[in-house]
Amino acid sequence: MPVNSSPASAGPTPEVELRRVRVNGIDLNVATAGRGPAALLVHGFPHTWRLWTRVLGDLAERHRVIVPDLRGLGASSRAADGYDGETVAQDLAALLDALGEPSADVIAIDLGTPPAFLLAMRSPARVRRLVLMESLLDTLPGAGEFLAGGPPWWFGFHAVPGLAESVLPGEEAAYIDWFLDAGTLGRGVGSGERDAFVSAYTGSEALRCAFEYYRAMPETARQIQRAVESARLRVPTLTVGAHPVGRALEQQLRPHADDLTGHVIEDCGHIIPLHRPEALLGLVRPFLA
Repeated sequence: MPVNSSPASAGPTPEVELRRVRVNGIDLNVATAGRGPAALLVHGFPHTWRLWTRVLGDLAERHRVIVPDLRGLGASSRAADGYDGETVAQDLAALLDALGEPSADVIAIDLGTPPAFLLAMRSPARVRRLVLMESLLDTLPGAGEFLAGGPPWWFGFHAVPGLAESVLPGEEAAYIDWFLDAGTLGRGVGSGERDAFVSAYTGSEALRCAFEYYRAMPETARQIQRAVESARLRVPTLTVGAHPVGRALEQQLRPHADDLTGHVIEDCGHIIPLHRPEALLGLVRPFLA
């Protein structure tokens, strides 16, 4: 089913093909566009593949861009479990296999960052270059300044089994709007993306799947710790920070990475691909080249 990206994209508007791909026992909703070496884009919360609409056109000029809805999110299967980083990394590897791509440049944000990192650590031949933004790698040292006042309030709220999805139904739009406004420093996002995100996170089962990522964080943290104890990050890596994470992710990775470049985009909120797509592309283009 062909659809078009947002007219506010930072590049030309590509034709995007949506398909369902069976991987790792579930169906992923996947958008693809362009031709060339693969670029795998991994969203977070509260996003879907449409997080990337404003950078798709530019990236699709040089890459075959592959943009899934993560397990349980958007139009992908509402899986009962498997929301830890390693399982989601296996989903991503299986997706590349299903699409005939032996390797890809991988770009990830927020909750998509731990599985992208674990994919690069466990299967470095699958990842040519790695871009990670606005996230933490759980309990790795280096994020002390960011966490000085404690983790963000919603981490605890989302982590309590059964709680958030029992009290939020009926208020999903207001809840998602809070994250979209905060993540763009009050600017908000386009109506097309906003409506898609609200729809994707409406209903108790959709919410449960989103919050399972937070409930799996202790297991994901153990997986990350085992990964850095047994190997180094050898894939060329770019970290991109904004508000509020800043350089925390870069500082976490610095002791474990062989080839790391860090940048912070000033006057930019957490949802970098929608708030400052041109600035993001200005960093990503030369790095992937």
